[in-house]
Amino acid sequence: MSLPIVFEREVEADIDEAYHWYEQQRHGLGEDFLGAVRVTLDRIQFNPELHAVVYREVRRALVRRFPYAVYYRIERERIAVVAVHHGKRDPRRWQSRA
Repeated sequence: MSLPIVFEREVEADIDEAYHWYEQQRHGLGEDFLGAVRVTLDRIQFNPELHAVVYREVRRALVRRFPYAVYYRIERERIAVVAVHHGKRDPRRWQSRA
């Protein structure tokens, strides 16, 4: 049985910001980014313990093709995504959400 994935409050803004930046670089690249994030979320949902814990109880799954990672926590009845974060940004930004 797979657990439902829920986004913490700031995650949608993380994704929207990255989507718009990639769309400005090249039309359709934002859609490619969203697709890569969806694949990562599917992988997390299928096997949430696959990825290592990197901070407290938060795990990191890398997004293929893009320099982003999905940070999430396995909870009792759900998977809580705390951030979708660019790899070159200060990690304290997402760690404050953990």
